[in-house]
Amino acid sequence: MYSFRTVSIKPRLPRRIEGLGDIARNFWFSWNVPAQNLFKRINEKLWEDVNHNPVKFLLLVNEEELEETAQDGEYLKLYRQVTGEFSRYLNRESWFQKSYPDLGDSVIAYFSPEFGLHESHPLYSGGLGLLAGDHLKSASDLGLPFVGVGLLYKHGYFNQIVNREGRQEAHYPYHNFYDQPIQPAFDGRGEEVIVKVEFPGRDVFARVWKSRVGRVDLVLLDANISLNGIEDRGITGQLYGGDRDVRISQEMLLGIGGVRALRKLGINPSAWHINEGHAAFMQIERLRELAAEKGVAPGTAMEVLRSSTIFTTHTPVAAGHDLFPAEMVDRYLGHLYGTLGMSREEFLSLGWDRERGMFNMTLLAMRLSGYCNGVSRLHGEVSRELFSSIYPGIPVEEIPITHVTNGIHTFTWLAQEIKDLYTIYLGSDWQERVTDRHMWKDHFDLPDNLLWVVHQSLKEKMIGYARNVLKRQRIRNQEPYERIREVENYLRPGVLTIGFARRFAAYKRAGLLFRDPERLSRLVNHPERPVQFIFAGKAHPADTEGQELIRLVYEVSNREEFKGKIVFLENYGIDMARYLLQGVDVWLNTPRRPLEASGTSGQKAAANGVINVSVLDGWWPEAYNGQNGFAVGEKRRYSDAEAQDRDDCYSLYALLEEKVIPAYYRQETGFPREWVQMMKNSMQTITPVFSTERMVREYTDRFYVPLIKRGRRFAADNCALAGQITEYKQFLTENWGRVEIVRVETNVNREMNVGDALMLKASVRLGPISPDDVDLEIVYGSVSEKGLYNLSTAPMQYDGAGEEGLFNFTGQVILPQGTFGYTVRVRPGNPELLHRFELPLVAWADRF
Repeated sequence: MYSFRTVSIKPRLPRRIEGLGDIARNFWFSWNVPAQNLFKRINEKLWEDVNHNPVKFLLLVNEEELEETAQDGEYLKLYRQVTGEFSRYLNRESWFQKSYPDLGDSVIAYFSPEFGLHESHPLYSGGLGLLAGDHLKSASDLGLPFVGVGLLYKHGYFNQIVNREGRQEAHYPYHNFYDQPIQPAFDGRGEEVIVKVEFPGRDVFARVWKSRVGRVDLVLLDANISLNGIEDRGITGQLYGGDRDVRISQEMLLGIGGVRALRKLGINPSAWHINEGHAAFMQIERLRELAAEKGVAPGTAMEVLRSSTIFTTHTPVAAGHDLFPAEMVDRYLGHLYGTLGMSREEFLSLGWDRERGMFNMTLLAMRLSGYCNGVSRLHGEVSRELFSSIYPGIPVEEIPITHVTNGIHTFTWLAQEIKDLYTIYLGSDWQERVTDRHMWKDHFDLPDNLLWVVHQSLKEKMIGYARNVLKRQRIRNQEPYERIREVENYLRPGVLTIGFARRFAAYKRAGLLFRDPERLSRLVNHPERPVQFIFAGKAHPADTEGQELIRLVYEVSNREEFKGKIVFLENYGIDMARYLLQGVDVWLNTPRRPLEASGTSGQKAAANGVINVSVLDGWWPEAYNGQNGFAVGEKRRYSDAEAQDRDDCYSLYALLEEKVIPAYYRQETGFPREWVQMMKNSMQTITPVFSTERMVREYTDRFYVPLIKRGRRFAADNCALAGQITEYKQFLTENWGRVEIVRVETNVNREMNVGDALMLKASVRLGPISPDDVDLEIVYGSVSEKGLYNLSTAPMQYDGAGEEGLFNFTGQVILPQGTFGYTVRVRPGNPELLHRFELPLVAWADRF
């Protein structure tokens, strides 16, 4: 392939509207509908043709149209309003500035394999990318000193085509990045920023691009440049495409190349966030910087890394984590072993998964991070169980994996019509108070009938969109004219409409309803209370089971009794999601519990007044209160997937038939008052809690700020504190086998009275370990056949040396009324440890 350069020839913007260029190159437009209208009003057809891409729009629009628009007084009024709002947004004092004025010189780096910002910039496949995009937007809203780091995929994910047989076809479009809201990054000398990463037998180069997302930057790496050979140019070809070699190459470029890109841009983060294990190689590059460039010992360098890093896992099943054979790690990363001052075995141990005999990227991220979290309360519980084997002897509930429940960027997903209602009834400042629960509780006085009218208008708009998608699909598939024309009668606005749109993975159970087709037929063909279903979603090209589910839905939708009442819309993406999430009546979610880490589509639906009907999985157990939606199935664990599917199918049908459908059609006053009240309850209780504003504040307060401060202390004085902690951990690890609780004495036998103190004395053998380096605790909790749970602890105090080299500790606790189990344990104790089991060592009382 020959080399070439790219140049864009675009029309001149009239001076009176020259600010359109700045708006077009900042993703702030993606959550500001008036900003989008600035382009749409110039040429609505072109705006749709370019998939709402303002940069491409300004490249293709006629100069005459721009000149004419610049003379339109009404347009100029809107232009001044939007540009004024844009300027205020960029320059206002932010929450972070007010909350942490002393940390203004800090930077938080957020690494993710995908980012879903807008349909014009398709660098996402599903929920992980959409969450990352919403995370960036809320970081901007809150004014965090924040930078995202990812890869720039030439073909993105894939465009889904469903053919006449209902089979999914994956088509990879070619993206011209110069037509998108991104720009190449330049250094201080005006030269393009290029980074180099060492690969087996050659170097791979990547051009660095930057996107502006409100007040924050997104840095993206692109390997499709002439400095690379054909094969290496394909590293950033497809998101989640290719074989295992492509995957490790992408992850090396993201992690190692991403850190180098930040350094070349003069960005030196104080806190680092690994969003899923795909980005964990960033820690290897940081380790190399410290060990090879600054001469820091590997163990000390790892403590520096942990002191400033948080890792978020999104996967609740072992099979979902990236695994690489040791030989592959040798081939791609073996050149680093000596550079890092580590043996092969020491390097592999950083991510080694003994159960699978592979190098596990999730374990690499966990072992080199100070904090680890799941993305919902239930997912935190599941993750603690999943990784319990690497914390032997530690109760599952105390394994140091916490949770921060995901949310949504409310302003991106909320219909403009709903935003306008909120402005009227919540006040013009509601967007500044979106997480204020008191505002939603005390001032939410939307008139029921008005909310219903707005919802119905959104529903009609959604149905029109769905019909157009179906017609385009059938025209492309060269179907008969009658098949195209009949779509005009599909999906009726007055019928209860249930949406199911998400990634088509088997565990999400898109086919749950189809286990009983006769019962389904009765639902959709009921003469007085019919139901209609809209399905959408992509299956990974390698996921044959997911693709078969798509074919099943398609085939059912074409049966005579279901025609026009069940539809499948192809090529689900951000644009389609907005229509569905804002326009259906019910959002259906049926994952096989507990395999949904969080899910956020239901949160987006709820913000728009759409009712959730969901299995109690992911985020829904935290939100559901009995008045803001419906719960499918029970909070229980199954060992038999078939039995679980059967029970959940029965539960779903009973719920629809006995509760959901009657509530919707109970419309004595001209609209379903009971249903609308549930819509309002959903909006009130879910919107302020399940937002990325709340989520990013939580990350900031609980993790980012402590990591910034801790990281600075650990890196100071040539990493002196990190070195001390390394020595402490090494000494305790080497000698922990000599720790033993020899005896425990107590003042009670079997019964106590309320208010009595349980008093304990423990005699402990510590070997060479000092009593100052450990903590002894009374541990008590409820009793089960597996031991104690709902644990609480009370500290014990050192009470001097005893006989035979033992050390005595005493403590007491007043237990609440009831029956409890109690015991004593010893664990590492050092004020510089982030949490009690940062060093996962424990010795329990054997018997007493």
